Amino acid sequence: MSKILVIDDEESIRLTFSAFLEREGHTVLMARGYDDALSLLDAEPDLVFVDILLDSLSGMEILRYIRDRGLLCLVVLVTGEPSLETATQALRLGAYDYLQKPVNKVSLLHVTRQALRLKKLQDEKRALQAERTSLRLHLEAVFRSVPEAIITLNLQGKIIQANRGTVDVFDLQPDELEGTDYKESLGHFHEAFTHLVGETLRLRKHVREFRIEFRDGGGDPRTAVLDASPLVDSDDNFLGVVLVVRDISRMAGLERELKQRRSYSNIVGKSSRMREIFALMEDLSRTDTTVLVTGDSGTGKELVAEALHYSGPRAGKPMVRVNCSALSENLLESELFGHVRGAFTGAVRDKVGRFRLAHGGTIFLDEIGDISSRIQLKLLRVLQEKEIERVGDTATMKVDVRVVAATNQNLREKVMLGEFREDLFYRLKVVEIQLPPLRERRDDIPLLIDHFVRAFNLEMGRHVSGLTEEARSALMNYPWPGNIRELKHAIEHAFVLCRGQTLEVNHLPAEVFHPLDILSRVASPGERSVDRAALQNALERSGGNKAKAARILGVSRQTIYRKIREFEIA
Repeated sequence: MSKILVIDDEESIRLTFSAFLEREGHTVLMARGYDDALSLLDAEPDLVFVDILLDSLSGMEILRYIRDRGLLCLVVLVTGEPSLETATQALRLGAYDYLQKPVNKVSLLHVTRQALRLKKLQDEKRALQAERTSLRLHLEAVFRSVPEAIITLNLQGKIIQANRGTVDVFDLQPDELEGTDYKESLGHFHEAFTHLVGETLRLRKHVREFRIEFRDGGGDPRTAVLDASPLVDSDDNFLGVVLVVRDISRMAGLERELKQRRSYSNIVGKSSRMREIFALMEDLSRTDTTVLVTGDSGTGKELVAEALHYSGPRAGKPMVRVNCSALSENLLESELFGHVRGAFTGAVRDKVGRFRLAHGGTIFLDEIGDISSRIQLKLLRVLQEKEIERVGDTATMKVDVRVVAATNQNLREKVMLGEFREDLFYRLKVVEIQLPPLRERRDDIPLLIDHFVRAFNLEMGRHVSGLTEEARSALMNYPWPGNIRELKHAIEHAFVLCRGQTLEVNHLPAEVFHPLDILSRVASPGERSVDRAALQNALERSGGNKAKAARILGVSRQTIYRKIREFEIA
């Protein structure tokens, strides 16, 4: 039970209190005055009954002593001469209650039970607070000492707290980040910060092991792995996001030295050809050199453009994408360079062109081989003079833009045929990155499979562990006319059909484990030639779905539309 101290200069009262309280199972200590009480208070009693009028100092002095030293016992004052003044003073000094003599057994035990119940609650509260304080101090110590940058954000995307790891990773002080919007503070380093945090806020799921390359606040190149996790309280209420950034720059350097590099930005590959491309991209990321990315449809040309932008000094500025084959000549001219009001029918207001929108950043010109000779001439002027002229305007505007172009066509052949300007070709091809088709980098297929399995597990909230040997063998042996894009769609197709935790061969698209004759009719190098019969066959198999037909043939949708017009297929 509890330990109770009774302080009174009348022995009969001490003995009476002791008899009543001991019958309740309590341990009773007794003192006749102030001096006796001081030594017994060291025994840390739970409750003290003290007479206000003692032979020496008053009970008020004992109450004041207990309060000044922060002792945790509760005090009940006892007096034979009650007054409003003494009651008020007692409560002000922290007394729990005030009893008037003669004290009967019922009153004594009632006050005792109430006081000890409160004392127990107070002790539990103090223990909980001490535990929380200890845990908080421990977590703060861990938070401060871990080398990873740990950043917590609320539901509105404001940074709540950041640790010292942000100095090593970003060259930013924690107090510079706290209270800012994460898109402004982190988004300019790499778009993956915005993407991962946004996905975690939207889906409330973990996003793990996302590798990026960027430049820190001092402009030095960095390689990091991002983890984004939901921030929840003890009741599992969703409060925001915990972002962990692990700097693996040194390990990435060792990978390059050992020729074991498996990715660059979000591009996956370990084949010798891909390692050469990664090394070239790393060199190009430090410059503003115009780059031409070539390769079959579905080989990842846009990913290369994104990696060049977000791992370079322009990462904090816009990256603007333009699909040159998706627009007619007049629309493309307006999209690229802008127009003034009244320049043509329907031009009811001024329009800012994509080059202007990309000022300070990068413009990615996809399907560059499809632009007309007039657009080629205007584009050549932009590359030579670094200035644009809006449609319907005579004034020129300077633009600071890095140009990355891409095509799945053979531009050299188009130059020889007079379909593409030679001077523009060499302006675009200051450095060329030739992406190999997937059939020429089969060593990368297992890596890509695992990459897509992880990605779809996160996207779909699944827990697929992998593929059967038969399924992996089918994926390894398939010729992949649609390249990485087709592989991704094949894994997605398998995820949709799979009900368990392992992808089996029958979950894959039929053409993968029963290759179609149509694939043999698709040419290998450069832009794939698609004849009328092959196109009709693909459209029949896809039920008229142009995107699916494009995947079957391993060409872009734009090529499908162009061939439909060329062959006049209804």
